[in-house]
Amino acid sequence: MLDVLKRFTPRWPAVLPFLLSPKARHKNDSSAASDTNWRHFDVELPPGLEIQWLGTAGFRLSYQGTDIVTDPYISRASFTDVARRRALLPLPERVERFIPRVDAVLVGHTHFDHAVDVPYLAERYGATIYGSRSMVNLLSIYGLAHKGVHVEHHKTYEIGPFEVTFVPSLHSKLVLGLQVPYEGELSCEHVEALTGPSYRCGQVYGIHIKVGGVTFYHQGSCNLIDDEVRHHGIDYFLAGIAGRGFTERYWTRILSRLEPRFVVPHHHDNFFLPVDEPMGFSFNVNYGSFVEEIRAVSSDFAIRSLDLLQTVRGPER
Repeated sequence: MLDVLKRFTPRWPAVLPFLLSPKARHKNDSSAASDTNWRHFDVELPPGLEIQWLGTAGFRLSYQGTDIVTDPYISRASFTDVARRRALLPLPERVERFIPRVDAVLVGHTHFDHAVDVPYLAERYGATIYGSRSMVNLLSIYGLAHKGVHVEHHKTYEIGPFEVTFVPSLHSKLVLGLQVPYEGELSCEHVEALTGPSYRCGQVYGIHIKVGGVTFYHQGSCNLIDDEVRHHGIDYFLAGIAGRGFTERYWTRILSRLEPRFVVPHHHDNFFLPVDEPMGFSFNVNYGSFVEEIRAVSSDFAIRSLDLLQTVRGPER
């Protein structure tokens, strides 16, 4: 127990500035995010390849007529809905407004902020859903198990021009650095019972995506199994940044493995706010510190951030 406390204690100083002055912290976060936004830089993507940040860990990648989405969470339950343990379900009109089409959905884990909208995308668009056993269990509740693919570790799945591989990973221990929230398998049996805690984490994956001669690596939670990360020289690391302080030497470990050209941060937004409202920052995400942390590992890693719902597209030749 003493070892655990020693490991956790040094992280509290990073929390104190936010607790004492959250408005100042958010102002600094906004400034740092603006400075690193992709609009200030050349878009080094293949011609016609689009990437859009959908909020939280959600991205849309589109290329040659195929659209894939990671960890979509457009419906956005309020804090009150979560706290009162109301059922967290897709909001069809909102989902269709912001995700008008999709061929496949890649799910890194099944917490509600990564998985609520998944069944509706399978039903509405006939999308194939790739992920864990918990993800298939979630689809089963809606009578959609046939749309799910329980993935094999490190196997390559071809989705149109995309080649996708799921890498075994871990979730950060957000509960005081000691425990993963809502860990275990999703086993709920009724839609009406899908409250926040019912969306159990399940197996966690990093997701490697190859398309158009470039590579992406999506990490929805700040933890890893070092030896499972076998891809190196990644072009774009889609890096969730919430909870990174609870994983020892997280940036050094994962950046030394992936060796990315660009780091694209996500999961720093307040996902209790509607996706089409001005973005707020998640509690203690400390975006300004994130920029410094990456540079402390190496100045070779360029940061390219996106505003909520912002799209960038590779220039046409």
